[in-house]
Amino acid sequence: MRVLGFSEKWGKLRQDSFTTFRFVRKDKDWQVGELVLIVYKPRSKGGGEKLGIAEIISKDPKDMVLGRPHTYPIVTLAEANADGFDGYWEMWDWLVETYPRQRIYNEPMNKLTLRWTNDK
Repeated sequence: MRVLGFSEKWGKLRQDSFTTFRFVRKDKDWQVGELVLIVYKPRSKGGGEKLGIAEIISKDPKDMVLGRPHTYPIVTLAEANADGFDGYWEMWDWLVETYPRQRIYNEPMNKLTLRWTNDK
């Protein structure tokens, strides 16, 4: 089972289902129906805190950049809010602090919707 890591304990992680945005993985992309181990700070000493197991229930590609031609639907304000941000620009600020701008501008992100299993 693969690990899906989080660097913050977002409030959304306390909900029955939640979303996260991840770049397409070049080795093996995330798949609908896949079970993943959700871990807080997986790269920390000791492997981080295991929060539980979740199932990916949907995967939708999204463009993250406003104001330019895009291939996929642009992330909406409602999606940014559901993901734990107080607006699109707060989400944008977090993304540019976390990822290289080149990736944000040129690659879509997967909007993954996950649902906790009973193995929490």
